[in-house]
This record gives sequence, C-alpha cells and structure tokens, in this order.
Amino acid sequence: MAPLPRRIIIDTDPGQDDAVTILLALASPELTVDAITTVAGNVAVEQTARNACALLELAHRTDVPVYAGAARPLRKDPIYAANVHGETGMGGANLPPPTLTAQPQHAVDALIERLTQAHDDQNPITLVCLGPLTNIATALTRAPNCVHGIAQIVAMGGAQREGGNITPTAEFNFFVDPDAAKIVLACGRPITLLPLDVTHRAIATPKRLAPISAHNTPVSAMVTRMLGAEDRFEKLKYGWEGGALHDPLTIGWLLRPDLFAGRVCNVVVECDAPLCLGQSIVDYWAVTSRTPNALWVDEIDAEAFYSLLAERLGRLK
Repeated sequence: MAPLPRRIIIDTDPGQDDAVTILLALASPELTVDAITTVAGNVAVEQTARNACALLELAHRTDVPVYAGAARPLRKDPIYAANVHGETGMGGANLPPPTLTAQPQHAVDALIERLTQAHDDQNPITLVCLGPLTNIATALTRAPNCVHGIAQIVAMGGAQREGGNITPTAEFNFFVDPDAAKIVLACGRPITLLPLDVTHRAIATPKRLAPISAHNTPVSAMVTRMLGAEDRFEKLKYGWEGGALHDPLTIGWLLRPDLFAGRVCNVVVECDAPLCLGQSIVDYWAVTSRTPNALWVDEIDAEAFYSLLAERLGRLK
C-alpha cells in the first residue's frame, strides 16, 4: 500500500518566497495541505491572510482553509519587511484582490483544534513554518498537550555562518519574535531548521528561473516576475545575480531530503541581550552539554532543487 500523503499546515507571512513555498506545496502530491495559518511578519496579519487567499485562488485550491493569526509578537512591537517584499508583501505578484476570505476562527485556535485531533491519528501533522513563530508558540503555551499532534516542525529561521539579515547577528523571523522561537525550539518535537546558512546557497539566478518561465502559465509568470525583478532587495544588497530563495527550501527538504545536508545539534535563541536579540546560538561542535534539539541544515544541491521547483510549478496551470 502506498504511503499516505504527509499532512502539513503552513504557518506563513506571505511574502514573495512564502508565495513560492505555498505553490510548491500545492503542486506536490506527496503532501496534503490541511490549512494555512497566517501571522504578522513581512506585512501585517490582515495582509498576509489576503495574500494566502489570493495564492489559493491562483492555484485553484480554494478548498484549503486560511486562518489569520497573531497580529504582533509575544513581547516586542511588530516589525515588517515591506522594504524587501513590497507594500503588499508580494511585490510583483500583481494578483487581483481575492474573493476567498479567511475563516472566522483564529489561527491559534485552529492549530490547537487540529493538532489535538491529530494526537491519535496514524498521520499526524507536520508544521511548515515560514515566518515568525508566534502562532505556534502561542498554541503550545495555551494548550501544551497539542504538541503530541505534531509529527515534526520544519522552519525557515536562524543564521550562524551567514550572520544576520535584519541585524548583524539575527535572521528576520527569529528577530521579529525571539521569545516565540525559543518556546518552539524547546517543545521536544523533531525540528528541522533551514537557516540563512543554506538559503544563501540557493540563489534565484536567471539561468535557474528560465525553466520556470518556460512553462508560460499564470503561476510561472508570477513567480518569475517576483523572483527575477531587477530591483530584488538581495540583488541590490549583496550584489548577487539573484535573490535567495529562503522559504521554499522547507518544502524542498520534505520532498527531497537527499538534496540537503546538516547536523543535529542544540539551537537556542537569544531573547534579552540588545546587541544579539534574536541570534541563533548553534552548538554546532557540541562544546556544551545541551541536548540536541534540531537538525541545522547548511548544505544544498541548488541545481537539483531548482529543477524540482520548475517541474512542480509546471503542474499548476
């Protein structure tokens, strides 16, 4: 008997690269997207929910429910990234306003309900986390037993070798809500982290985007329009040939873990020191006695990943 598709909930703050991640997941029969929960991050939570709805309409998947969640971090004031992703969060997407709307239930309540129900299932839920971890941390704090419905957590977050992209020491998702990241990393479930250390090795060069563009569909046109824009923030910031493709590596890892490599180690997040707020403290060489709690991914076969991405996006018309 063929294995059941892996059930996932995508917790996200779309976001140009979040948008590509959602589309990649929807195009992959190995996965069943149970729901999308949105959080404040790249833009405010009301906009992230609208963006998720617009993407589902583009992919003709309005059967997937969207739940809007936390409007601010646990302790900090909100920080947005419109300077990177545009005022809507999906600069260059040019999608019409969606007619699909978010469900009335709050994302945290939806997570608690679904994870609690999944506790005794044969196919528990994998959480794919693309933004600040506020929704997940709140659910774990409010209903600790829901952790048993989590098969694993795969998150884009953190940085070590690459330094930070929002401060000298911190990656954006962990910096926006370091308290939430700390809670999630301590939850005791299997965690895979895709940090800047690996996402900066997956640059969206014109050569890698060409097979996506060649599909000549509304989806491929939107993706190449967003990722190939000449004013992409990272192209200007780093002088790269293209921007890094951060969040889609989470789905890439679920589909083809053989394309990646990393190390199981202890990762904690700094929540108090002003100069290091949100910094990932990665015990890569096991110099402490802290228990390993995450797979820290830092290598990728980028060419093979982009081939996978192009093939899957070609399935969406």
